[in-house]
Amino acid sequence: MRVPGGLPEAGARALSATRTAGGKLLAVLGSFSRERSALTLSEISRLVGVPLSTAHRLVGELCAWGALERADDGRYRIGLRIWELGALAPRGLGLREAALPFMEDLYEVTHENVQLAVRDDVEVVFVERFAARDAVAVLTQVGGRFALPPTGVGLVLLAHAPADVQERVLAGPLRRYTPHTVTDPLQLRRVLAEVRRTGVAVSDRQVTTDAVSVAAPIEVRGSVVAALSIVVRGSSPAAVRAMTPGVRAAARGISRALSAG
Repeated sequence: MRVPGGLPEAGARALSATRTAGGKLLAVLGSFSRERSALTLSEISRLVGVPLSTAHRLVGELCAWGALERADDGRYRIGLRIWELGALAPRGLGLREAALPFMEDLYEVTHENVQLAVRDDVEVVFVERFAARDAVAVLTQVGGRFALPPTGVGLVLLAHAPADVQERVLAGPLRRYTPHTVTDPLQLRRVLAEVRRTGVAVSDRQVTTDAVSVAAPIEVRGSVVAALSIVVRGSSPAAVRAMTPGVRAAARGISRALSAG
């Protein structure tokens, strides 16, 4: 039997036997995801690969500390204590605080999707986002993850990532989201070179067939730490041409704010 989203159940239980007590607590927290935001005790037991009695003890410790909360329906959810700790992450809170004024200005001028993201290994993590009700729909959300290559922010972050990260991504597989998604490694390598040359990245309908984005890097002391983008409804790169200077200027402003902090 396969544990949802994980190892076969027997394998999960064998792995569990080698974990430390702390490792088992972390595994319980790791069983939650955006798709599995609420879990029963039995589900946690299966996902972590521990007996129900062990899961009950671990969940009890996490609830007592505030890492988990038990809802009226009996299912468990991530507690506020985790949110408080997450807010201390320097790539989240400090970056977000520095970026918000610039993002708000960009949003007020355009009333389009304005997104802030960082790289975590070979994925994009979205830190903040502004969007008007009638802006083009996007697949991203705050706290969510996405593949690097198709998105504007992802292209910026990948173009400036260490060589080993780039090579792992280029080695694929590169997922196709639309007919416009770049899935050829050689073509993607050329795109990344162009991003480094021009200082901006344009994603032309690579994630959805009606959205185009332009992104620029946010730098601290010469290192790219994040990326800022605008996503608009469009059918070609021309859709974001007029917004490119504003995205560049906002990204430079955030870079200066972070460097001065």
